[in-house]
Amino acid sequence: MSYLHVLNGDATLTPFRESGIPGAVVVCREMMCEGKVKCTNDMNAFFETRSKHLEYHYGIDKQTYYARVVSELEKLKLATDNAAIVLWFESTLFCQINLLFILHYLRTQMIRLPQVSLVTFDRPAGLTECKSLGMLPPEQFPPLFEQRVLLDDADLELAARAWQAYCEGEPLTLEAISKGPAGHLTNLGKALTAHLQRLPSVENGLNAIQSYFLYKVTMCPMRWYDLYAQFWEDMKIYGFSDFQLDINIQRMRSAGIIEQQDNMLIITTLGKEVLNNEENYTDYISLQHRWLGGLRLLHSPWRWDSRQKRVVQV
Repeated sequence: MSYLHVLNGDATLTPFRESGIPGAVVVCREMMCEGKVKCTNDMNAFFETRSKHLEYHYGIDKQTYYARVVSELEKLKLATDNAAIVLWFESTLFCQINLLFILHYLRTQMIRLPQVSLVTFDRPAGLTECKSLGMLPPEQFPPLFEQRVLLDDADLELAARAWQAYCEGEPLTLEAISKGPAGHLTNLGKALTAHLQRLPSVENGLNAIQSYFLYKVTMCPMRWYDLYAQFWEDMKIYGFSDFQLDINIQRMRSAGIIEQQDNMLIITTLGKEVLNNEENYTDYISLQHRWLGGLRLLHSPWRWDSRQKRVVQV
């Protein structure tokens, strides 16, 4: 049997190739947890909408997107019936939403879906510095490959429901999925909960990431790279890159709740008022083009209630 491996990001590519595991490789270079996604089975329409959104709101060149992202994913169409597909995705929100997309892409682009298995990564004992697949030494990959789990029809159906709910902007459906049986998608529930915590909070409009940043800088001004390092350790469920964290900081600066002096991030008077629930963050930002998957935040009634730890409608 031949193998087609799908890696989530280029960081894993070099150690994976050095591991000696046989098979072709496709790299998923998307970040489906960020920005707008279109609910459709037409991948041409999906990528057209996606590329325009990323170019206009994130500065990602459309031609570059098609050359590096879309053309790479199209290699999945070359998989034959006897080529088993192995998905290498971590437990983070970043990886889990990309995983849902890859499964959706395979279902819509292949007449007959071949055998699909999933490699789940947990930090190996004694390798405390290896926080992701891309940081593993090559010799750690074969044991993970041998421990992969075969996804069955129930797993694929669960992934399809989760992806559709994500694209349609249905937080209550995602919440129900996060609390239900996970099958072999054991990391999906926690990732979906982390996604829902990106909704504005009932108390002050801050989402979990913004609230974390404000709490940290209210204790003392911090260099942005120290703040990011702490975030990656404390909020590892998100798996966000510095690019995504930069976007969050930029939006918070635009709202006037933090300011930056050289490399130092400092909370403002408004930031303290928001943190004390005296002001609402959403009153000071534009939600016109803000999306969480298929959920447009402008005029959205959905909020995260941290006390009840659930989604509520206001």
